[in-house]
Amino acid sequence: MASLVERSQVQLAQNGERASISHRHRLHPIYLPALAFGALTCWVVFVAVTALLRDGQLGRVLAAGRAELAAPALAALVCATLVSERLWPAEPRRALARGHVQDACFLVLYAAAVVPLMTLLGVGFATLVGEHMRWIELSFTGHLPTWLLLAVALVAMDGANWVAHYADHRLQLLWRFHALHHSQEELSVLTSFRAHPVMHTTGFLLATLPVVALMGDRPMVPVLITAYVCVGTLQHANVRWSFGLLGKVVVSPAYHRLHHSLEATRTVNLGIALTLWDVLARCAQFPLPSDAACPTGLAGRPLAVEQAGRRARPLSFLAGQLLEPFATGRR
Repeated sequence: MASLVERSQVQLAQNGERASISHRHRLHPIYLPALAFGALTCWVVFVAVTALLRDGQLGRVLAAGRAELAAPALAALVCATLVSERLWPAEPRRALARGHVQDACFLVLYAAAVVPLMTLLGVGFATLVGEHMRWIELSFTGHLPTWLLLAVALVAMDGANWVAHYADHRLQLLWRFHALHHSQEELSVLTSFRAHPVMHTTGFLLATLPVVALMGDRPMVPVLITAYVCVGTLQHANVRWSFGLLGKVVVSPAYHRLHHSLEATRTVNLGIALTLWDVLARCAQFPLPSDAACPTGLAGRPLAVEQAGRRARPLSFLAGQLLEPFATGRR
């Protein structure tokens, strides 16, 4: 009898242990490297806010950042491209397809929170570089014509962003944040805004270095930043545009779609605005006029996607997409 009781107690203990393990699995413990990376982002923002408040420039700088990163030219480009997607789609989609609605939520997030975040990241990294890495500034650039210096700085910045994009695909920590961008199965111009806010940290860190080295304390011309953002936005459009001969130099929607291909390894066509760095790295794949529009997304759906559910829940799904990189329960 005692033996039977002991066996029952052991069985109950084992069942409780299995239930506890199952419960812990459902809770999806925090992925500490992602949390640390998020903390780094917050620290850089804190550095920027502290420096700007000290100089009484916080409001002015945030307004300038909004003028550059959410300019009327960008809004006009998005609206015109949305119309073009309805008239000449690379892949026909409903106007209110779930992917488009979800990306529209990211557009609102971009305007409300990501634009100030990117502005502060740029200021924060520039402040840190100015305080601790002043030696990277190149003294001879002061004798170069302004137009040449701006052109070289813009190309160098694009190269730094290419390196950041390459790292997003090669490093597991960064891929956890970047994968959200690639999970879109209904690509459109709004997919440009489908990005985890923390994903911008690496790009702004690396892009700050060549700009400070070449420009020193001189700012980039705002219109150039706006034009750069517009090129990076247009490349996600659901159209077959390849830009002809210009597409051999500037990233086109047809060129960048291959980077989002469902079948591709996504280590091709990493360029942000220029194809130069892909060509140098031998990972450029130029589309042919006869190529059909390839399906996009992540094979096997390792992340939850809005197209998989029975009904759309954009806001709750948005919250889950933003929290997902910090949990260990990724499939």
